[in-house]
Amino acid sequence: MDIGGANTKAARLQGRSLRTASRPFEVWRDREALAAILRTVAAEAGDADAVAITMTAELSDAFRTKREGVAFVLAAAEEALGDRPLSVLTTSGELVSMGEARERPGDVAAANWVATALAVADAYADALLIDVGSTTADVVPISSGRVAASADNDLDRLQAGELVYTGALRTNLAAIAPRVPVRGGWCPVASESFAISADVHLVLGHLSEDEYDCPTPDGRPATAPFARERIARLVCADAEQLAAGEIDAIAAFLHGEQLRQIEDAARRVARPLPPTAPVVAIGAGAFLGREVAARLGRTAADAPAPSPAAALAALLARRLC
Repeated sequence: MDIGGANTKAARLQGRSLRTASRPFEVWRDREALAAILRTVAAEAGDADAVAITMTAELSDAFRTKREGVAFVLAAAEEALGDRPLSVLTTSGELVSMGEARERPGDVAAANWVATALAVADAYADALLIDVGSTTADVVPISSGRVAASADNDLDRLQAGELVYTGALRTNLAAIAPRVPVRGGWCPVASESFAISADVHLVLGHLSEDEYDCPTPDGRPATAPFARERIARLVCADAEQLAAGEIDAIAAFLHGEQLRQIEDAARRVARPLPPTAPVVAIGAGAFLGREVAARLGRTAADAPAPSPAAALAALLARRLC
């Protein structure tokens, strides 16, 4: 199970059969409901002999510290899933007991990227993993069949370019660019939660309505017309003041800026890798990873696991065997 601050995901591996389940759940809105969400997602994935856990929910501002967040997530997991053996992934790739995880909160916080990176390292001697999720992008180098990340916690990973706080769904558009093109000039944007990256990618056809699986900023439907209305408010306008083509031009610019952010990080992280090392793009925003691969002049390769939860399930299965 991959227990995030905005989404909870599970992958159940039985032989070669993989079954996945996912639920949007914003921990900060009702953290006491986490155990119930974990039970629901686990039931959707199906019965399992053992469960491995990774998390990013500890960063939620529902908790004053990550230590508090880790302890809360582990307690919820025990309440929901404690009828079977539980283990927790660390940033060094270990699966440790719940007791040890409680003693090492810094080592289990935000470790989900490690599961995917280990799966990629098993499949490719050299590669660049670009995992663009709903909220963030992980950019991880694989060198000589090993995870060659230079950092292991969120702060250090942000500084190293190995974590980029931009995603395919939930990113506030004001965080992507401080100004956008409007009618031949540049317009500063409103720093409000008017629209998110999902609106941009829905309007541009990168995401379907079903793939827009997070709450909309205004509570209105996840459709292209409403997405255009939300994007128009980014420049304090509306769909009567701006034509659809003008709004789409803003969306196209923001898409390009988001790509640039990920590309800049990818160029930095990929510097030690051979030029033949492919990009492995996964996540809700895998399309962004593939576009970055093209900009880098690298091949986009198939992912050995579709998600951190699936990679973690495979890691647990190997340990049990």
